Amino acid sequence: VSPPIHFTSTYQQIGVGKNHGFDYSRAANPTRQRYEENIASLESGNYGIAFASGMAATTALFQTLTHGDHVIIGRNTYGGTYRMAVEVLSKHGFYFEFVDTKFLDQVENVIKPNTKWIFLETPTNPLLELCDIKAIAQLCKSHDVKLAVDNTFMSPYGQNPLAFGADLVMHSATKSIGGHSDLLGGVLITNEKELADRLYFIQKSGGAVPSAFDCWMLLRSTKTMGLRVQKQSDNAMALAHRLESHPSIESIMYPGLESHPQFELAKCQQLNSDGVPIFGSIISMELGSVEARDHFLSKIQLFTLAESLGGVESLVCVPFGMTHGSVPVEIKNEIGLTEGLIRLSVGIEHVEDLYADITQALKK
Repeated sequence: VSPPIHFTSTYQQIGVGKNHGFDYSRAANPTRQRYEENIASLESGNYGIAFASGMAATTALFQTLTHGDHVIIGRNTYGGTYRMAVEVLSKHGFYFEFVDTKFLDQVENVIKPNTKWIFLETPTNPLLELCDIKAIAQLCKSHDVKLAVDNTFMSPYGQNPLAFGADLVMHSATKSIGGHSDLLGGVLITNEKELADRLYFIQKSGGAVPSAFDCWMLLRSTKTMGLRVQKQSDNAMALAHRLESHPSIESIMYPGLESHPQFELAKCQQLNSDGVPIFGSIISMELGSVEARDHFLSKIQLFTLAESLGGVESLVCVPFGMTHGSVPVEIKNEIGLTEGLIRLSVGIEHVEDLYADITQALKK
């Protein structure tokens, strides 16, 4: 019923160059292999490659590049992705270009002969902008470019990019897959054997692998992921609708609101395992000023001020100075990420308790 944890770094071998499928746990571990197979199946993929964090997974993907290659990344991307691309990997001869991936023409205009990947988030962090996965996948195929989708915000339960034509899916498993804010993990999923083999080689060579215990914990978490993610999304939907007209909120961003400019796209590509639209557990709210933001943070009780998201407990963060602290101010201003914006990661608590906490914190 509960699979064993293989706490070992090495394995007895039959002879020189002969083993039972495992020789050293950096290369492969039975518990990690079980988790990789499990999470790949949840994304309708053939291959899962697990890493010690989401950023380790993203970095491994970019390590498939060669000197001079070009990558297009959505402009409203996670701050850690921006930092790794600009501050680390660009110094190794890779070229990264950030564009608004909501618009196909803007994406196509920057495709170059040396473009190898388009890497996008949908919904984006934290402005919750959507990208049309199917349309961008078709664009990629017409230019012989591969498409990777960071699916962290939706989880495998709420969106399956491979089904819309993506070549690879990335998750920070720390978030909704783990679901309890008690581990770090990342994973890449694909149907392409050649790409998977390259990523397994990078995984083995770089060694940024999760422990057997973390893999066992992630296996445990996938058993309840559907229940958790659905409840979190239902809570977020209820809160977003009730807060949309609150006088202390200048604007609210949530793909499940009809006022969201890409509501119809969300209904088409964000689908749970029953094929029903699902809109995620993240709400972003513009409070208009640092003073209003800090007042809210000083009053909130059930939401913990912390980075991360997707756990069963509700969190609040200020992306401008927290998750996106490494993004230059001029870029944050350009994309509309202000100091007065707060991001809520809605948990599984009773929705009335969450609503009461938010409304009391908004009172002047």
